[in-house]
Amino acid sequence: MGSEKQHLRDLPSVDRVLRETPHLSGHWGHERVAAAIRSTLEEVRTNKDEFAASGKSELLDQVVSMVTSRLEQEAGSSLVSVFNLTGTVLHTNLGRASLPQAALDRVRAVAGTPVNLEYNLDTGKRGDRDDHVENLICELCGVEAATVVNNNAAAVLLVLNTLARGLEVPVSRGELVEIGGSFRIPEIMQGSGCILVEVGTTNRTHLRDYRNAINDRTALLLKVHASNYEIRGFIHSVAETDLAELAHQHGLPLFIDLGSGNLVDFPAFNLPDEPTVAQTLKYGADVVSFSGDKLLGGPQCGIIAGKRELITRMKNNPLKRALRVDKMTLAALSEVLRLYQNPAQLAQELPTLKALTRSPDDIRVQAERLAPVIAEVLTPRYEVSVSECHSQVGSGALPVDTLASYGLRISAVDGSDEAIRLLAESMRRLPVPVIGRINKGAYFLDLRCLDREEDFVAQLGTLGSE
Repeated sequence: MGSEKQHLRDLPSVDRVLRETPHLSGHWGHERVAAAIRSTLEEVRTNKDEFAASGKSELLDQVVSMVTSRLEQEAGSSLVSVFNLTGTVLHTNLGRASLPQAALDRVRAVAGTPVNLEYNLDTGKRGDRDDHVENLICELCGVEAATVVNNNAAAVLLVLNTLARGLEVPVSRGELVEIGGSFRIPEIMQGSGCILVEVGTTNRTHLRDYRNAINDRTALLLKVHASNYEIRGFIHSVAETDLAELAHQHGLPLFIDLGSGNLVDFPAFNLPDEPTVAQTLKYGADVVSFSGDKLLGGPQCGIIAGKRELITRMKNNPLKRALRVDKMTLAALSEVLRLYQNPAQLAQELPTLKALTRSPDDIRVQAERLAPVIAEVLTPRYEVSVSECHSQVGSGALPVDTLASYGLRISAVDGSDEAIRLLAESMRRLPVPVIGRINKGAYFLDLRCLDREEDFVAQLGTLGSE
């Protein structure tokens, strides 16, 4: 007990540590450093048995070191770059689409300077921030007008709030989907102020179901593209063309929530078929909404495209101001859309499409090159082998379709799950964290998205010290 009391008496005061660390106060500020010192001293008092320092001088040095480490750790950003080797290309938890270099350059150019976000340089009057991307969207989608909000859930909210507030919207029961983060179509509809009218059944909905639901309180017809699931077997759904014809017969608009937002012919890139925005509009939709950071490969945003009169009403909705995007999102989106004007180079310039179209043979060669490198670091505790696997598109896009790929299967020599868990933790603690997946007692690294191989290899040596 006496030694413990002596240990506590030897602790330096906050003022003493401040006098010894003027360089810290100069860099971090007096109040912040003082707060860090107080927290550190409390930690030492609480965990006194873990500190082996003896004597006032040594204890002071240890406290200063801990304070410095605390300040540096607190200053570090919690948002860091990672290697996505999960096998899911558009991983929601990992930020979905990676931006192309042109978009990064444009964001950097506008981020630190005033820009003409809502200023018309020709007239010298206030402009519309949608002007920076609207013509591009109209050209690529074949529509009259467009607007941009912060994600597709917001897009659906704005469309329904503008066109259907207080009115009824028939939706097939098979399309009442739940999207990422437990957001559900019925909840979004409720938040928009419209009244959901369920039609049909989970697996079969017919045109007559919509027809029977239409009355003088119906605002529009809504079709939700099942982008994150698929029902198979005894099923039936109504084609967009038939739904559009029915809507227009009753003077109603047809709104289609496409979700993933594809702008190109996927089969032309040897990818599974996915409806494009332009095709959907040709089927007769009056308004379409879709995400910017999924198959489109751009920044997080929601795009609404369609007839000018309807889009104008949405732009005039006060809710639009709450959902609008900033200059950096518009800068990135505009550059991504410009890449679509040259389809021949799109797979080389757009990271999302580049990853999706990467050939299995190319991935296999990379896996064979990396396997011995990783094995050398992890031996003798682990065995590394090249393994065939299947990647997913992710973020709800093409949910039942997979892409042939290759990766590294890492198993523990002793066969223990604990060793695999520790390896996954060690990978996440690397300077650039590596995110793989654990499956059937092994740790897998799908290499489809590994495009910074040198950086990946350069940091592997630190695994040996774990």
